[in-house]
Amino acid sequence: MKRLPIPDDVTGEEIDADVRQELQSLPKGLAEDVSRNLVMVARLIDEDPEGAYAYSKIALRLASRVAAVREAAGFAAYANQKYSEALAEFRAARRMTGNVDLWPVMADCERGLGRPEKALDMAGAPEVHKLDKAGQVEMRLVAAGARRDIGQLDAAIVTLQSPELASNSVQPWTARLRYAYADALLAAGREDEAREWFAKAVESDKDGSTDASDRLAELDGVEFVDALVEDEDEVAPEAEAEDEAEDESETATDAEADTDTEVETEVDDEDDIVEAERTKPVVEADDDDEAPRG
Repeated sequence: MKRLPIPDDVTGEEIDADVRQELQSLPKGLAEDVSRNLVMVARLIDEDPEGAYAYSKIALRLASRVAAVREAAGFAAYANQKYSEALAEFRAARRMTGNVDLWPVMADCERGLGRPEKALDMAGAPEVHKLDKAGQVEMRLVAAGARRDIGQLDAAIVTLQSPELASNSVQPWTARLRYAYADALLAAGREDEAREWFAKAVESDKDGSTDASDRLAELDGVEFVDALVEDEDEVAPEAEAEDEAEDESETATDAEADTDTEVETEVDDEDDIVEAERTKPVVEADDDDEAPRG
């Protein structure tokens, strides 16, 4: 089996305790190998999803019967928009554990596969009531997205109107929930309300998980100019003027060179004429020729 390089500082101890507990069913050396690959999946999944996917496939070949490995493989496939593969892995992990935590992301895979109606069916399933608060909010976001997929914009807005949205307390999901609500309002043409909720999303988005600040600035008509590009634009006319002066100088030099060539050619021609006259043979009259008559 081909392996991918893993930095020496990755020991495998970085994974969660519950995942380490699952891996104890494997031989020690194998468990360490799998855990290091799982660490690489977690490390790369946001910045390099393709790389994370490659490490997840290795972990999957090493320990496909471990639920945590199937779940990691599912998230890596999901990050690469391989929704069918992700859904299969999530289902496998759920069968192994009986856990419903993956229900919202499974529903979102159905959306990714072009089946929003199936996602809405899952949003109304009994499993949703078994989710914790974070999972229920995530399910609400998925359901609202599915409503928008089928053109039910007003229904999407109503779906997002919840106690969690109205709460003043900031939770890990607050920024995303407010952002989704603002985006739906804007799509419905309710710009003033959208601006208000984008502003609220900015207030709660401490780690920059959304681009709410950019959306808010766009609504306010603020344009961001890249200073580097601006400097290049300022320098460009000067550089262009220098290029033009250089071209003119080269043209003048070429003209002088042509003039010198013409002068040299004329001088050469005059020298040739003088030389020809000097070396021209003298023709003497024959004695037999008659002298001119007077």
